Amino acid sequence: MNLKKYEYWFITGSQDLYGDETLKQVAGNAKIMTDGFNNDALLSGTVVLKPTAITPNAIRGLFESANASNNCAGIITWMHTFSPSKMWIQGLSVNRKPLLHLHTQFNRDIPWSLIDMDFMNLNQSAHGDREHGYIHARMRLPRKVIAGFWQDKELRRRMDVWMRSAAARKDGMDSTVLRLGDNMREVAVTEGDKVSAQIQLGWQVNTWGIGDLAARYAKVGDSQAVKLAEEYAALYELAPELKQDGKARTAMLEQAKIEIALKGMLEDEHAGAFTTTFQDLHGLPQLPGLACQRLMEQGYGFGAEGDWKQSMLTRAAKVMASGLKGGVSFMEDYTYHFEPGKEAALGAHMLEVCPSIADGKPRIEVHPLGIGGKADPARMVFDAAPGSAVLATLIDLGNRFRMIVNEIETVKIENSMPKLPVARALWKPYPNLSDAAEAWIICGGAHHSVYSTALTAEHFRDWAEMSGIEFVLIDRDTKPAYLQDELRRNDAYWSR
Repeated sequence: MNLKKYEYWFITGSQDLYGDETLKQVAGNAKIMTDGFNNDALLSGTVVLKPTAITPNAIRGLFESANASNNCAGIITWMHTFSPSKMWIQGLSVNRKPLLHLHTQFNRDIPWSLIDMDFMNLNQSAHGDREHGYIHARMRLPRKVIAGFWQDKELRRRMDVWMRSAAARKDGMDSTVLRLGDNMREVAVTEGDKVSAQIQLGWQVNTWGIGDLAARYAKVGDSQAVKLAEEYAALYELAPELKQDGKARTAMLEQAKIEIALKGMLEDEHAGAFTTTFQDLHGLPQLPGLACQRLMEQGYGFGAEGDWKQSMLTRAAKVMASGLKGGVSFMEDYTYHFEPGKEAALGAHMLEVCPSIADGKPRIEVHPLGIGGKADPARMVFDAAPGSAVLATLIDLGNRFRMIVNEIETVKIENSMPKLPVARALWKPYPNLSDAAEAWIICGGAHHSVYSTALTAEHFRDWAEMSGIEFVLIDRDTKPAYLQDELRRNDAYWSR
């Protein structure tokens, strides 16, 4: 994904009290900083310098222009000098873009032997940003505050986290979730208020009949499937029976046809994510397995059993992780390992786990599936790469959405599982398996989640903050009893 297409407007604050010479220096310094940001490969977005903000009307105009810009994904504010915050009220009150308050200054060091009042008036971010931060707090505005020297790597890393979250927010505002059929019958957690989701998160969550996909599938030619299978052979390992004509290869080619049909449908509907359910497969020969894995690998969000919330959250994570080392996948907790000292959770799904998280080259195989009542489906089989990762899930509590994130450590699977031919991941959740599981359940966390080795909890926290939803973190310091008290306080806050 090209995250450089997203713009982040850099608005430097000052006031007309200082005179033209000072304002020229302010603008010149802001230009140097903008060029520095844009020349740094660490930053995924494009910083666009705007005129120095010195009057209430000009400030409001900048925010109104940002609202109207289809490319603007967020606004960065920085007070080079003092900028009276009452000037910002009208602009901030109409703003609809994610906000980053950058608290820095142009110079790194105090020029001890040369400093005078002229220097102090020009370089008073320590003064001006406190005034600016006050009005954000007074107006109860969601924003991210980053403090430090603007050339420091850690500051720019945190800026990039925010940029990626803002890009995912913008992508969600422009995208559709294509639900093929409804939710799995009688399941509660995959349900949710789709109208509230569109109002608050921008997601357009709509339904198409599985017959629409089946009709497209029927029109895909054999030659198209064979050509796509050549791509499979180049990218993945194929089981021996898939390299020659027969029932297994036919099953793989059927998945190729489903992929072609489904991708065409997603493109035509401008959809960034989709869902399927094994209870609604009329007209298809198999449950989409390999097709879903492939589309996730290409950046689409996915949710099984009609879980549209995790589908779009997967898409958001795909956007945030674009270009980063590691991967993102739809995931499901399946079973636990309680051996003392080696406690871990095994995650997988029937078929649909993204190969971006694989350790090595995935292998395409065909095996029976004892659910759905369809033919044996093709799927990629692999183990997830070990390393630090996170699990994130989004739930609907009726009066609000809640995001829950658990920091985990994925470990190498030491034992073979020849009778479990699916993609899988084994992880140790923090603080430990028992406390993490208790905490997740206390929060109401779903059995479906988004798994990522590319992202951190900070990415999801920033996305939740700019989306106006509750965020709960389960990490090394989490204690379930204290978390329960925190959730009770959250109920009071979010019920305002």
